[in-house]
Amino acid sequence: MDRGGGSGGGSCYYSVLGLRKDASFSDIKTSYRKLAMKWHPDKLAKNPQVAGEAKRRFQQIQEAYSVLSDQGKRSMYDAGLYDPLDGEDEDFCDFMQEMITMMNSVKDEFRKR
Repeated sequence: MDRGGGSGGGSCYYSVLGLRKDASFSDIKTSYRKLAMKWHPDKLAKNPQVAGEAKRRFQQIQEAYSVLSDQGKRSMYDAGLYDPLDGEDEDFCDFMQEMITMMNSVKDEFRKR
């Protein structure tokens, strides 16, 4: 999914869930549940005109939630380093999460001065 310079060919995960980038985990969860119920393919299967669209939207919603609800993946995504097509290298994800955490702590210390 493309965030305006990322990977793939969709839209921003935050936009898919109708959220701002600073959304809390609670906001992400609430939005996901609301949209998943609205676009669930089983719910819309009886209407063939929207069934295909429902399946596509539901998959986008699922993908966006799986990234934004995981703090490590979300940090990587926000930093422009997460590529859902790249097979999730957990070691690299862990390393980058640690680096981002360290950088944020240094930034916070600098702001305190």
